[in-house]
Amino acid sequence: MSDSATLPLFMRRSLFDPDPELARVREQEGVRRVTGMFGLDIWLVTRYADVREVLGDPVRFSNARQARPPGAPDMPEEEVARLRAGHLLLFDPPEHTRLRRMLTPEFTMRRMRRLEPRIKEIVAQHLDAMQAAGPPVDLVASFALPIPSLVICELLGVPYEDRAGFQERSSKLLDLSLPLEERLEARTGARAYMSALVERSRAEPGDDLIGMLIREHGDDLTSDELVGIGSLLLVAGHETTANMLSTGTLALLRHTDQLELLTKEPGRINAAVEELLRWLSIVHSGTLKVTTAEVEVAGVRIPENAIVACALPAANRDPALVPDADRLDIGRGELGHVAFGHGVHHCLGAPLARMEMQIAFPALFERFPGLREAGPPAGFRSFNLVYGLTSLQVAW
Repeated sequence: MSDSATLPLFMRRSLFDPDPELARVREQEGVRRVTGMFGLDIWLVTRYADVREVLGDPVRFSNARQARPPGAPDMPEEEVARLRAGHLLLFDPPEHTRLRRMLTPEFTMRRMRRLEPRIKEIVAQHLDAMQAAGPPVDLVASFALPIPSLVICELLGVPYEDRAGFQERSSKLLDLSLPLEERLEARTGARAYMSALVERSRAEPGDDLIGMLIREHGDDLTSDELVGIGSLLLVAGHETTANMLSTGTLALLRHTDQLELLTKEPGRINAAVEELLRWLSIVHSGTLKVTTAEVEVAGVRIPENAIVACALPAANRDPALVPDADRLDIGRGELGHVAFGHGVHHCLGAPLARMEMQIAFPALFERFPGLREAGPPAGFRSFNLVYGLTSLQVAW
């Protein structure tokens, strides 16, 4: 772990739960100035209503203005612009709107339904492999990670044999315990890989998302923008869903009443997925914002050019959202949680992530009704932009 790495309050967890101090901030202050990674001053917003306000206001809370971590190398403006190109999370409207409008049609539920048979096939193949290998198996390596990786590979036109390389680079990009140089090296490698893929697609566009963008918007998107879009979707499309599958499985195994209810009433799966998303909130804060003017949130004045983080786990455990919010209860039904964010940057891939979980969880517990933890205890990863498990040994 690098010497500069100290875990900020909004990333601290106790197994499934956010740090108790986050609840105290939410109840007593609403907003607190804290120290983030690399010693940056961050204004932490914790209440559900305030988080929605911040996420829903790209004018006062900008994604395009980015704080530069100490030690980051100086780069010419042209190089910075090239590296930012196509990265939706680093833009505000109207540039963000232009990019997102081109992508949105491919992520509607109707379009996602075309992938449904293939996702079911992928899930069944991995369950078959687990069954053939016999217990114990690591659910992360054998089920949770490869399924969304294969799905996003198919969506983007990435050869599945390349998955080990992009998984390793993605893991490094999101791991804040690593030295900055190592993370920048991973970013360079990821861009080089996606650049080669885009060039191949420009020469011969396929039926995948990158090919579709080239055919329909090839004159409106630069190669750098295509690389940025592909790189973001590749990382976001497998890291988040993979960690929801593994951590969600462990949550259900440790809440046997909820698992029994879901097993008896499989029609609850959609509501169960929403409750797991709310209760786990594996994305700590999403992209940090920078204020474009002095603002007031929860009675606290935040100056212009201040860094703002939304504590998504605290917001999703806010009693103002649901009663007894620290309890996992799949009977709640679908809720307005902010696990996928809110506003213009609401997760583009949410329909795909939901579908993968709605298929994978029931299939797993139907195939292995006696599924249980086995071997060494599950390992959680802390210094990561996406919370989750390093391993989960299971038997049946």
